[in-house]
Amino acid sequence: MARLTDIEVEERLESNKAIYDEFYDPEFCHELISKALFIPMDYYFRIRKIGFEDEAMERNNPDAPVIVISNHSGMAFPWDGVHFIAYTCREKGFNADLAPRALVTPALSGFYLVNPFMIGKFWKKCGGIDATYLNFETMMHYPKANVFIYPEGIPGIGKGFDNRYQLQRFATSFVRMSLKYKTDVVPFVTVNGEWLNPYTYKWEWVNKLMQKVNLPMLPVGLHTPLLLFLPWMFYYAMPARMTYVRCSRVRPSDWVDKPYEELSDEEIAEVRTKIRASMQADMDKYVEEYGKKPYDWKDLFRTIKENFKYFPFMLPPFWPMLFTEFDRQWKRKKRAGKEIKIRFGFLGFLKMLILNPIVICYYIPVLGWIPLLIKGYRGDKA
Repeated sequence: MARLTDIEVEERLESNKAIYDEFYDPEFCHELISKALFIPMDYYFRIRKIGFEDEAMERNNPDAPVIVISNHSGMAFPWDGVHFIAYTCREKGFNADLAPRALVTPALSGFYLVNPFMIGKFWKKCGGIDATYLNFETMMHYPKANVFIYPEGIPGIGKGFDNRYQLQRFATSFVRMSLKYKTDVVPFVTVNGEWLNPYTYKWEWVNKLMQKVNLPMLPVGLHTPLLLFLPWMFYYAMPARMTYVRCSRVRPSDWVDKPYEELSDEEIAEVRTKIRASMQADMDKYVEEYGKKPYDWKDLFRTIKENFKYFPFMLPPFWPMLFTEFDRQWKRKKRAGKEIKIRFGFLGFLKMLILNPIVICYYIPVLGWIPLLIKGYRGDKA
């Protein structure tokens, strides 16, 4: 295949800029976080961010985003990424220009069932962009927010508990973009996320089987048989106190002595290896500092007690009710302009069940999967 000229590349990038706003809905993000997502974020996972001062994320090149990277938490639904973006968005006053835009593997964004609680286009409405090379380079021209990726990709999620806190092989795409556009890389590590779904492991043949039905992987452990009987466990997570710690900012362009166009694949891979090694050393240090009480049960029970008005919706079995009710009210707001107001307590609990009958399927052993899978495979109708 002939190499594209610079003009042809520019034309492709320009025509692809529709991805900036094609599905992204800052109002959806605001409502989701402030009306529903804050409950598990604040009272179950008890998110902490350390070292993320404003200047830590500033662009060194005004014309190109900083590239934010992190480790993926193994063998769990990607709540680590969901809550990092959500917490940052709220922290910045719901300013869509200040929260990073995530590159999301199409295995997540393209399959309805893997959108949390089958909320239509969840990942994309929250700012996610399909992780293709063209999309990545297009986002390097984004004039507003920075770009966030998990360079481990799907192998980072499916690494197995025996490989917890061990960074998997990094892709080189983020290094290439950093070098080409002379922009910094800001790594951070997610501590305690490995305990979202502990003591589960990867079996390659199981993962290959799952990929045939559009699921990237299936964690294998003591809880796996429960997935058949309790469909809500597809989205389950233990109450790990996720802690995001910023690492040393790096400038890969300072590590090379020639223009990007003259660098070989081997030289780019060498830069990638140096970033991974530095991040692994930081991870080992911060796990030792912040990972000794991954659940901190005393703090969890105190937090639940102090915020009991939201009980039991901070617990995983009740997330299907919470998020399905939010989705119903969001669609009603878009259709009729009515304010989203989720009512809690016993009457609110009954109302959620009555108005969202699909939720009942999450609690029906075995047979509950049938309508859920039908909904999951029919595609996004939102």
